[in-house]
Amino acid sequence: MTDHSSGTEDGEASGILIPLHEARNARLDQPVRFDRRELDQILRLYGRMVAANEWRDYAIDHLTDRAVFSVFRRASEVPLFQIVKDPKLARRQGAFAVIAAGGRILKRGQELGRVLGVFDAKLKLVEA
Repeated sequence: MTDHSSGTEDGEASGILIPLHEARNARLDQPVRFDRRELDQILRLYGRMVAANEWRDYAIDHLTDRAVFSVFRRASEVPLFQIVKDPKLARRQGAFAVIAAGGRILKRGQELGRVLGVFDAKLKLVEA
C-alpha cells in the first residue's frame, strides 16, 4: 500500500533541483564548528585538567571563520589557552592551534590529538 497522491509514478518529480552555487553559499554562511570527535578529544583533556585543579571554566565560540574553545582558570579572567580550529589554514600550517593567554602560538598542526599533546605532562629526571 503506497500513497502516490503527492507525485507522479514514473519518478520524474522525485527530487528538487537546487543550483550548486546556492548550496555552496548556504554552506559557507554557516559558522565553523568542532565535530563530535574533536569535541570529545578536547573535553577529555578538559576533564583531566579540571581533575588536576588547573582549569575551572570553558567557553566555545563558533565564528564564521573559526571555532574557538577557550579555557579559564576563573570565569572572570581572560582565557589561559585557546584551542582554535581555522579551516582556511588547513593546507598551509594546519587547521588546529593552541594559543596562550598572551597570543603566542604554542603548537599548530593538522591533527588535533598532536596539537593537544602540548598539554601532556613532560617526564622529568629525578635523582634518588
